[in-house]
Amino acid sequence: MVAEAVPTETPVSDPYAGDPVFELHRGGKIEVTSSIQVRDADDLSMAYTPGVARVCTAIHQDPSLVRTYTWKSNVVAVVTDGTAVLGLGDIGPAAALPVMEGKALLFKEFGGVDSVPIALDCTDVDEFVDTVARMAPTFGGINLEDISAPRCFEIERRLKERLDIPVFHDDQHGTAVVVLAALRNALRVTGKSISDIRVVISGAGAAGVACARILLQAGVGDLAVVDSKGVLHEDRADLSPVKLSLARDTNTAQLSGRLVDALDGADVFLGVSGGTVPEDAIARMAPGAMIFALANPNPEVHPDLAHRYAAVVATGRSDFPNQINNVLAFPGIFRGAFDANAGRITEGMKLAAAEALAALIADDELRPDYIIPSPFDKRVAPAVAAAVAKATHQDGVARA
Repeated sequence: MVAEAVPTETPVSDPYAGDPVFELHRGGKIEVTSSIQVRDADDLSMAYTPGVARVCTAIHQDPSLVRTYTWKSNVVAVVTDGTAVLGLGDIGPAAALPVMEGKALLFKEFGGVDSVPIALDCTDVDEFVDTVARMAPTFGGINLEDISAPRCFEIERRLKERLDIPVFHDDQHGTAVVVLAALRNALRVTGKSISDIRVVISGAGAAGVACARILLQAGVGDLAVVDSKGVLHEDRADLSPVKLSLARDTNTAQLSGRLVDALDGADVFLGVSGGTVPEDAIARMAPGAMIFALANPNPEVHPDLAHRYAAVVATGRSDFPNQINNVLAFPGIFRGAFDANAGRITEGMKLAAAEALAALIADDELRPDYIIPSPFDKRVAPAVAAAVAKATHQDGVARA
């Protein structure tokens, strides 16, 4: 009797095969490579046992040597829990991994900084902080990414308190640095003063809060932040501690109401929340207005509409002029922090990064459709890194 063949499962074809985006991501976008060659037994004995034991012993006796004799001084952990990925929301750690790989790629390509993408399967703040803190001895810095608000604020604060290496939530501070740089140059175009303008920020999440804070530090005269329920002000009973603190430090004009009300006479609209702003609200902005509509892929105000009423328009998209792209900031910021062996990233370092970025555009180059350099401008990361490294000494956080 001949045995019956066991039926095999028909292979499922890859529905994305041939799609150039998916093909670029196939197998991942990064890899680990050796920085030395192991050609013979002598090389092996020095790279690994027994030679490596001497290095381990030396670091045990003098922990500061870990920066010199391991990769720690040039490697970042890019960490997420997948709760606020791009404009996709809470899609989980596995689906967030392509973004973390991309971030690691950008660190290397634009700043010469090595990094490891890490997607954590936990959303509890205590668990997240403990997990990252326990991994920290491996890394020279922590880049937090795509973590939902308001948890992201507490996670960053607690990690900064607990660790002696730079901790940086790029969704907050990378965005804020590039926004400030672009605003400085938009003011050069319009001839307005930062102390005289009124800014309206749509969005009180990670990016909105950080942008508000850095603009206040930079000397913006008046600033109102608007969430889904209206302008933040102290009389609102529904504000989280982060929003209440921001309400106390902003809105000197004592505005209330909705976004459309706040935009009446405003000099700057900064959108970091999505949604659509009606044309009649944009039309009521001050002459020479500046519109930074950063939601992706659909800006809060389409550039074609924005140009009818604004002197300067920026978006988060690469297919329009003046792209506000975080890659202009984070590689250089970490490069500068590492070069100075900084224990943390200060407000002064962020301001210095923004000033260096804005200064790359000379007066004879500046125009309404060119207020911020391209991510492919090779001057960007070195200029930002040098300014940040200098600021570490001014702020007393350099250990180099």
